[in-house]
Amino acid sequence: MTSDQKPNGLINEKSPYLLQHAYNPVDWLPWGEKAFDKAKREGKPIFLSIGYSTCHWCHVMAHESFEDKQVAELLNKHYVSVKVDREERPDVDSIYMKVCQMMTGHGGWPLTIIMTPDQIPFYAGTYFPKESTYGMPGVIEMLTQLHRKYEDDPAHISEVTESVRAALKRTVMAKSESRLTEKSCQEAFDQLSGQFDLTYGGFGEAPKFPMPHVLTFLHRHYQTNGNNTALDMAKKTLYSMAEGGIYDHIGFGFARYATDETWLVPHFEKMLYDNALLLIAYTEGYLLTKDEHFKNVATEIITFLQREMKGSDGAYYSAIDADSEGVEGKYYVWDNDEIISVLGDDAGSLFADVYSISPQGNFEGKNIPNLIGKDLGIEAAKRGIKPVQLSKQIEESRQKLLEVREKRVYPHVDDKVLTSWNAMVIAALAKASKVFEQDDYLGYAKGAVAFIEEKLMDDDRLMARYRDGETKYKAYIDDYAYLSWAYLELYDATYSLEYLEKARALADNMLALFWDEENGGFFFSGNDSEELIAVDKDIYDGALPSGNSVAAVMLARIGYLTGESRYLDKVDEMYYSFYDDIKRQASAAPFLLQALQLTENPTKEVVIIGAESDLERQRLIRQLNQHFLPHITLLVAEDAERLAQVAPFAANYRQIGNKTTIYICENFACQQPTTDMESALEEILK
Repeated sequence: MTSDQKPNGLINEKSPYLLQHAYNPVDWLPWGEKAFDKAKREGKPIFLSIGYSTCHWCHVMAHESFEDKQVAELLNKHYVSVKVDREERPDVDSIYMKVCQMMTGHGGWPLTIIMTPDQIPFYAGTYFPKESTYGMPGVIEMLTQLHRKYEDDPAHISEVTESVRAALKRTVMAKSESRLTEKSCQEAFDQLSGQFDLTYGGFGEAPKFPMPHVLTFLHRHYQTNGNNTALDMAKKTLYSMAEGGIYDHIGFGFARYATDETWLVPHFEKMLYDNALLLIAYTEGYLLTKDEHFKNVATEIITFLQREMKGSDGAYYSAIDADSEGVEGKYYVWDNDEIISVLGDDAGSLFADVYSISPQGNFEGKNIPNLIGKDLGIEAAKRGIKPVQLSKQIEESRQKLLEVREKRVYPHVDDKVLTSWNAMVIAALAKASKVFEQDDYLGYAKGAVAFIEEKLMDDDRLMARYRDGETKYKAYIDDYAYLSWAYLELYDATYSLEYLEKARALADNMLALFWDEENGGFFFSGNDSEELIAVDKDIYDGALPSGNSVAAVMLARIGYLTGESRYLDKVDEMYYSFYDDIKRQASAAPFLLQALQLTENPTKEVVIIGAESDLERQRLIRQLNQHFLPHITLLVAEDAERLAQVAPFAANYRQIGNKTTIYICENFACQQPTTDMESALEEILK
C-alpha cells in the first residue's frame, strides 16, 4: 500500500482479510444489500471472491490480479465486486463452495464465483492467474468472455442459474425411512483401514491433513470394540505427525497440512482449530496409552497457543499466516550454517544431526527441522549418553533457536476472535486440565469462555465474531454446537453443575434456532439469520467436524447427563435425517459416528453425592479422570436437591451415613448405592 492509493468500500470493515484488500484498485464492496442493489441498478453481474487472511493462494491472486490496474479496470467496468471473509461468513462460503464443487468437481480458496444480481452463480472456480497459462484460463480472459456471454446470451445465463437453483435444492436430504446403526461405525473403520498409510500414518495420499476427529473416532472404536488395529492406526498417525515437519519443533504447534506423504513439508499456516482438535487427540492418546510422548506434545501445543495465539483479553486468535516477507515458510526454515552459528559447533552439529538439518536442505535449499525416522533413545546410545541427557541438550538448543527466530519478521496474525474456534480451544484446555491435573489450563479455558459470555452474547443470542471492539454476525450451528462442547468439557473438568446448565440452555436455544422440523437435523444458519439463495445443512466433516456432527454428540451427552430423553430423541431423529448421506460414505462423518458409538453401546450413568472437600470423593474422581471413559456419564454434586435441578431423575438419591455415596446405573438400570470407593471404582471400570 502506498500513500497515493485510495481506499475502496472495504476500508471500514473489521475483517483482517477484507482490510488486506481495502486499498486494491478494485472497487470492492462487502457482502450486503448495497452491493446487490448496485448490481441490479447497473445491470451487471457480481464478481464474488471468498477467502481468508492467512490463505497463501489468496495472497497470490490478490498480488497478481486484484492489485493490478488492468484487472481492476475490467472488474470495475463490467462487474460489481464483492469480497467475503469465509471465516466470518461460513454460511455464504458453504453454499457457494457447494456450487463450485458441483460445477467443477473441486473447491478451495480463493473461491471465485460469477453470479447474477440475485446472487445465483453461473460460473465458479478457485485460483486464477492473471493471464491464461498451462491450460488454465486467466482472470482477464475469463472476465472478458463472461461479460460478453452475460450481455449477449441471457438465455444461456438463465439456463445455468436455473440448473444451479435446482441442484442446490437437491443437496438438502429428505429424512430416510431407514436409521443409522452401529454398523456404520464398522463401515467407516473398514474404509479408513483401506485408506491408511502403513508407512507414515494418516489417511490417503498427499497432501495429508491431520483430521484429529478421525483419530478420536478410532479411539472410541478401540474402546467399544477392543479393536487393537484402530488404536494402532491412531497411535501411528499421532507419532508420525509429531515427528514430521508439520509439527513446529522449535516453537511448537501444528501447521494446517503436509504437502507430502511423510508429513515433512507443511503448508506453514497455523490454524487455531487444528491445534485445538489435535490437543484433544493427543490428550486422549495419552489417556489410552499412558505414552509420555503424547502428553509432551499436548503440553507443547498449549505452550504454543498461550505464547502465539492468545490475546491479552483471554480469547484466542484465528490463524497465523504461512508467509512472512512475502515468502512461504520463511519464518520457520533454517540454513545449516545458521544452526551452527547460533549453537556452536558441538551443540549445532548434534541438533542438526538429530533434526535432519543439512547443507543442501530439505525444502527449497533450506531446512525444516524434523524427527522422521529418528529415535532419541537410539540417538543417545550412539553418543554414549542417557536419553534424558540428550533431551536436555536438545531443549537448551531449541530455546536458543526460538530466541533467534523470534527476531525474524513474524507472519501476519488474523486476530479476529471466532466463537466456534475459541470453543474448541476451551473444550481442549478443559480436557487437558482434567487429564494432566493442571489448574492453569483450566484457568485459560475459563478466561476464554468468560470472553465469549461477555463479548459474544447479545442477550440470549450467540454471535459469531469479535474484533477491534465490534461483535458481528449471528452465530451459526457450529458456534452453538462447539460452545455446548466447551461447556460440557468444563463441566467434566470441574463438576460444577453451572456449566451443565449452560450447556443445556445453549442446546435448547440451538434447537429453537436451527432445527429442521420437517426432516430433522440442523440448518447451518438460524431462523433469524439473513436469507441466502438456499438453505444449507451439512453432515460431512471436513478439516473440522460439522456442526450437525458435534451437535449430535453433545445432545447425546446432555441427554445422558440430565436423564431427559428429549435430547436423545433428537439424536435418534438425526440418524434418520442423515442415513442416506452416511450410507454413501460413512468415514466422511467420523464425528457423527461418535454419537452412534455412544448411544448404540452399553453406557453407565454414575452419580456421586458427597462433600467437595471429602478426600475420598476427590480420590475417586482423580482416579476416574485417568481413564478413557467416553461411555460413562458422571454426575457429581454435594446434595441431591442441587443435582435434581439439572437431572430430575436423581432427585431421590441420598447420601448414606453422611459419606460420599455412589450410584451406578447401566443403561438406566441402577444398582444399590455404595460408600465403598474401591468397589465402586472397580464396578465403574468393569
